[in-house]
Amino acid sequence: MTDLNVELLPWQQDVFEDKTRFKIVAAGRRTGKSRLAAWQLIIYALQTNRGHVFYVAPTQGQARDIMWSTLLELAHPVIKSSHINNLQITLINGCTISLKGADRPETMRGVSLKFLVMDEYADMKPSVWEQILRPALADQKGEAIFIGTPMGRNHFYELYKYAELEDDDSYKAWHYTSYDNPLLDPDEIDTAKKSMSSYAFRQEFLASFEASGSDIFKEEWVQFDNDEPEFGDYYIAVDLAGFADVAQATKSKNTKLDETAIVVVKANEDGWWVADIIHGRWDIKKTAKKIFDAVNAYQPIAVGIEKGALKNAVLPYLTDIMKSGQRFFRVEELTHGNKKKTDRVVWGLQGRFEHGQIVLNKGEWNAPFMDQLFQFPNALVHDDLVDALAYIDQLAKVSYHYDYEEDEFEILDPVAGY
Repeated sequence: MTDLNVELLPWQQDVFEDKTRFKIVAAGRRTGKSRLAAWQLIIYALQTNRGHVFYVAPTQGQARDIMWSTLLELAHPVIKSSHINNLQITLINGCTISLKGADRPETMRGVSLKFLVMDEYADMKPSVWEQILRPALADQKGEAIFIGTPMGRNHFYELYKYAELEDDDSYKAWHYTSYDNPLLDPDEIDTAKKSMSSYAFRQEFLASFEASGSDIFKEEWVQFDNDEPEFGDYYIAVDLAGFADVAQATKSKNTKLDETAIVVVKANEDGWWVADIIHGRWDIKKTAKKIFDAVNAYQPIAVGIEKGALKNAVLPYLTDIMKSGQRFFRVEELTHGNKKKTDRVVWGLQGRFEHGQIVLNKGEWNAPFMDQLFQFPNALVHDDLVDALAYIDQLAKVSYHYDYEEDEFEILDPVAGY
C-alpha cells in the first residue's frame, strides 16, 4: 500500500477518514466524487482477505466509462490482473474489484460484500440496494458509500435526509458543491450558470435536491443586508407544527414532518427586513420557550400565532413562562382569511420580493428558507418558513416616521410631552 500515491482533496479527505459505516455524499458535477470512490475501492480491497468489493453504476456501460480507466490508473502498482470483458480487477492480495450495472441486478445476487460504492444512486431503482446489495453486506458487516448528483427528490433524497437526521449512527450525510473542488475554475462554473436555468444550475452544480417547482419566486429577487434598518417596528409570526414525540417520529423515518417556524421581521415604510427565522421540531414546552425567547430578544410590538388547536395547546405553556419570566405580551390570532395557502403566500410575498421590499438578514436559516421559496408550491417540499413569513402581511402595522421642526409645535405639557 506504501507504493500508492493517495492524493485527496480536502473534502475527499474528510469523507475518506470518517468511520461511519454508510456514507451518503451529495455532490455537484466535477466535484471529484468518482475519484474518491476509486480510492476507497482500492483501499478496502487491499484490506480484505475475503469477500468482494463492488462498484455499481446505473448501467454496466456507465460503470466502465466512469470507473475502469480511473481504477487502472490509480491501482496500477497493486494490480495482479484485469479483465475488461467482465469488468474485474484482481489485486495482489487476491481480492477482486467488480464493476456492475444496476440495470442487471441478477448479476449481483449471492455474493458476500466487504465494501460497496453506489454511484449516481438517484438513477437506480431503490430495490437494487434494499433487496439485493444491503443483504449482501450482512455477513461481513460490510460498508457502503452512496455518491451522486441529486435528481429531484426521490429515494436518494430520502436516504440523504435519513442520514442527515443523525438518529442512526451507522449513517452520515455530506453535501458539496462544484465550488468545493479547488481544481475546478470557479469562473467556469459561473459561466455555466449564465446559460442554465437556476433550477438546473442548483441541481447540477450546487447539488441541491430540487423538486420540480414553479417560477412564482425568482432567485434574482432575493436581497441580503446584514445592517438592521434604523427605523421600523419588530413583528413576530408563528406557524406551529404538531407536538409529536420528535425522537420517535425520527426513528420511524417520517420525512414528511412539518416544522414550527418563528419569523422575526422589522417593518417600515420601505418594506420588511427579515431578521431571523427560528425553525425546528420541538415538543410543546420547548416550542413555548422558543417563542418567549424570540419575543424577549426582539421586543416586537405584535406577536401572532396561527389560529387553531395548536395555538390553543401552546398558549397555557406560554402563559406559564410569561409568569415565571415576568414578561407579558398579547398574542394575536392569525387566520387564513378564507384563502388557499398558495393564494395567501403569493399575495403576501410575491410583489414584495419582486419590488425589493423584502430583504433578508444573513443567517443559517437562509438556505432552508430559499429552498422552500423557490420551489413553492410543491407537495414534495415543506413550506413552513415561507408560510410563516406570509403571515407578517396580516400582522404588521407599519409605523411611519416624519421629519419635523420642533419649533412648529407648542409644548402644552412638558411632562406628558403634549
